[in-house]
Amino acid sequence: MPFVTRLTLKSGDGDLLESVASDIKEQAERKGVQLKGPHANPPTRHSVPQYKGHPDQGTFDSWSYTVYERTIEIIDHHEFARETTAKSYPERVHLSADIEQYNQA
Repeated sequence: MPFVTRLTLKSGDGDLLESVASDIKEQAERKGVQLKGPHANPPTRHSVPQYKGHPDQGTFDSWSYTVYERTIEIIDHHEFARETTAKSYPERVHLSADIEQYNQA
């Protein structure tokens, strides 16, 4: 039964995120790891209100930012997935991992 480790990388810096995702892909190719991705999900735009000291005093213009996301699936290579998630990445890149086991019919 194959295990799939899904890595989700998020960052506000699209170029940095693309660089990190490309590095992971290059390492997988060098080690012969079966990999799907990186897949680019549509960027999400967020807006945060900024209050002037107290909510009753009104607000400044909202602070807006964009979050970019890439998804990579590592198929049946536990050691590579473990090494990849344990690595240190720039503070501006957030990495999360989900593991799924697929049953073959």
